[in-house]
Amino acid sequence: MTKREQVLSALHQALVTGLPFADVRRNAVIPTRIGPGGLVILRDGDPGEGEPLLSPPSWYFEHRAEIEVLVDAADAARAATLDAIAADIGAILDADRTLGGACDYAQGTAPSVVDIPVENGAPLGGATLSVVLAYVSADPLA
Repeated sequence: MTKREQVLSALHQALVTGLPFADVRRNAVIPTRIGPGGLVILRDGDPGEGEPLLSPPSWYFEHRAEIEVLVDAADAARAATLDAIAADIGAILDADRTLGGACDYAQGTAPSVVDIPVENGAPLGGATLSVVLAYVSADPLA
């Protein structure tokens, strides 16, 4: 397993464990129905170019993984649920910045919140946030 996959798998597992009320998926298509606890989708994101380190030869990455949060609730509950899930993600990262030793440091960014229109229905609440995963790999492809 590549270092990139180890780090992303560790983040996914941390989200699954830390958000037991939500449906947590990785790189999934948005389903037609969202459960009452919300839907959290981890997108692999962009590892970037990587900065070469010379001794020993290795590459330092600040990989930006994306997390999409979707909730299906009335207006007031929608905002509160999105806020609670974002806060829970922050607490998960704060509790273990190395994701069990998989990376050097994990840091979340502030969420971007939007209402997602649904044809013939109430809008869904949506938020997107990034998690910057800092790690070193022996090879950019490994």
